Amino acid sequence: MHYHGKALEELLVSAESQECLTVGVYESAKVMNVDPDCVAFCVLSTDEEYEGDIALQIHFTLIQAFCFDNGIDIVRVNDTQRLAEILGNTDESGEPKDVHCILVTNPSEDSWKDPALEKLSLFCEECRSFNEWVPAITLPEC
Repeated sequence: MHYHGKALEELLVSAESQECLTVGVYESAKVMNVDPDCVAFCVLSTDEEYEGDIALQIHFTLIQAFCFDNGIDIVRVNDTQRLAEILGNTDESGEPKDVHCILVTNPSEDSWKDPALEKLSLFCEECRSFNEWVPAITLPEC
């Protein structure tokens, strides 16, 4: 599992450097509504603090359904703090980033190719063959 966690970390860092990342539940919902074809990969993240957050769980259910309907690979991460560290803990205004939903997007019609994205897509495909529709990935320690 750490192999896939490392691939996810590489993908997020690469996508962020190319400005192909949308971070936040509401920001992600906007992108999905406006241009669902540009979404290449989705990460949902939660931890014990948010497990009981009904509103967040409803958003997750809707995002998952959208991803399934549009053929978007999706994974779950159970370490929001580590995810925030990978992406930088705060946004431009100094506020903590909402890392509960992260989208990797294609900036244009040309499909953005990244070896880590391909590894994760194969992983998701393999998991679906075992009826695991939203596989969990453990991120490596820093």
